[in-house]
Amino acid sequence: MATPLSDPSQSPLQTIAVVGLGTMGTGIAEVLAKAGRTVVGIDVSETQAAKCVAALEASTARGVERGRLTEQERAGILGRVRTSADLRTAADADLVIEVAPESYEIKHQIFRELDGIVRPETILATGTNALSVTRLAADSSRPERVLGLHFFNPAPAMRLVEVVSSVLTAPAAVTAVTDLALDLGKEPVAVGDRPGFVADGLLFGYLNQAAAMYEAKYASREDIDAAMRLGCGLPMGPLALLDLIGVDTARTVLEAMYASSRDRLHAPAPILKQLSEAGLTGRKSGRGFYTYEAPGSPVVVRDALTPLEGGDLVSGREIRSVGVAGSGTMASGIAEVFAKGGYEVVIAARTAEKAQAAKARIGKSLARSVDKGRMTAEAAAETLDRITATGTYDDFADVDLAVEAVAEDLEIKRQLFAALDKVCKAGAILATTTSSLPVVACARATSRPQDVIGMHFFNPAPAMKLVEVVRTVLTADDVHATVREVCGRIRKHPVDCGDRAGFIVNALLFPYLNNAIKMVEEHYASLDDIDAAMKLGGGYPMGPFELLDVVGLDVSLAIEKVLHREFRDPGLAPAPLLEHLVAAGCLGRKTGRGFREYAKR
Repeated sequence: MATPLSDPSQSPLQTIAVVGLGTMGTGIAEVLAKAGRTVVGIDVSETQAAKCVAALEASTARGVERGRLTEQERAGILGRVRTSADLRTAADADLVIEVAPESYEIKHQIFRELDGIVRPETILATGTNALSVTRLAADSSRPERVLGLHFFNPAPAMRLVEVVSSVLTAPAAVTAVTDLALDLGKEPVAVGDRPGFVADGLLFGYLNQAAAMYEAKYASREDIDAAMRLGCGLPMGPLALLDLIGVDTARTVLEAMYASSRDRLHAPAPILKQLSEAGLTGRKSGRGFYTYEAPGSPVVVRDALTPLEGGDLVSGREIRSVGVAGSGTMASGIAEVFAKGGYEVVIAARTAEKAQAAKARIGKSLARSVDKGRMTAEAAAETLDRITATGTYDDFADVDLAVEAVAEDLEIKRQLFAALDKVCKAGAILATTTSSLPVVACARATSRPQDVIGMHFFNPAPAMKLVEVVRTVLTADDVHATVREVCGRIRKHPVDCGDRAGFIVNALLFPYLNNAIKMVEEHYASLDDIDAAMKLGGGYPMGPFELLDVVGLDVSLAIEKVLHREFRDPGLAPAPLLEHLVAAGCLGRKTGRGFREYAKR
């Protein structure tokens, strides 16, 4: 990566015009002025221009209050920005950044007018994330100086900038704006011209699938959003994010993506059209997927779809003891969680030695918690004393809840459920932790399918707060109510979903990961650029390729295959590159090589 310029005066881009002074244009103007550039803000609306100036005054005043700016620096920033309603004031600009509404007609008109105003060497940049940069360039009298410069909202805080080249763009123009982005303290990523580029190209497909999931009444808006925040560590759930972006904006981006890809995953979910045409565009209108205190407010208020306080109306069953079947990391983690919740726990494995090894693993985990000050030594000892390790499922005879956490193989799970059906007492609840297999198939292996439910914990179970509670068409109401109550007692957040492949999290996460792999296959962007784009532009804790290598490429491929089999959508077919890497034994961190290579432990 190039080094940021220490002296802004060394840059050839000194005077920069920003056309369109909405939220994004105002943010870009602030970033440029803080970096020492002379900024000409242009908007056809004098009211909008006045709002821009007021926003800059307020933002810089906060900077002084927080000690980030001096009064002299603040005066300098404000002095470097002037606004106008006349596009001709861009005549002396070295660079023009257009951030007008996402309409080809509006942008086309601006670029045609700029052709007759700016100098021949002036670079023209569009801030579009959905429209063709190449098409805008081709309509210009000097297409070699046109490119895309896609900032992310809020521009002062978000570090990612996508630098978009068309086949017509001159390399010198790309170099100049890349150096500018670095001087602004941003992380520029070079990408080609296609709708959505990298970050939005991956993000909007995921948001669209979430909207479709909600529209199908598969899960509530609250549960979808909580699942992705708690299960993936995302800063916002997808439906809340759609409201923030604007439902109409999302629909425009998806329409452009679908026109280019013809991938059904990009075809806008009908609910996006319905909300847009009804004027329910999200926060800016005061209502979208959620209802807000006022237009522009981030405060969500109750509406007719808000869940009632007080939870389930059906009484649950009494749960005093829990059996956990399995001896791996997930089984021991789940056993630890239940023991910490005050339950008596029996952990059973194929042999007593495996069960004792699982208990020993729990002991080490509790010891680490003591070392970090998260619990006392006495509490850790009491927790471990509540766990009994055994080599036979016969010791599940008196448990009230049996949770299996064995291999992700349907036949193995069916055999186990048949065994638990014979051992466990009448009224005991039988739960599977499967992440991809049909819960009802486990239920049908028993004589009591009404007592069977899915409890999908996330790894590591002691740390992850989410549990997907999966009802089948046969699950009894009191079983569902009981499991939700138990989740509360073990300090987990339950989300309800039906018995279909991927449940909520994996059904939304893995198509996004698969699409990232396809970007690399198509040589559109590098692993590093895609990972950087999603972390810096989307707020993801890990880039898609980092995450794939952590999860395991074999596990990822298995889930992709299940999703493709269930939904029969060609867009869900596993990327060939993923299949090739798995066939070669490159499974990620656990083998030392996946999408990247890792040092041997």
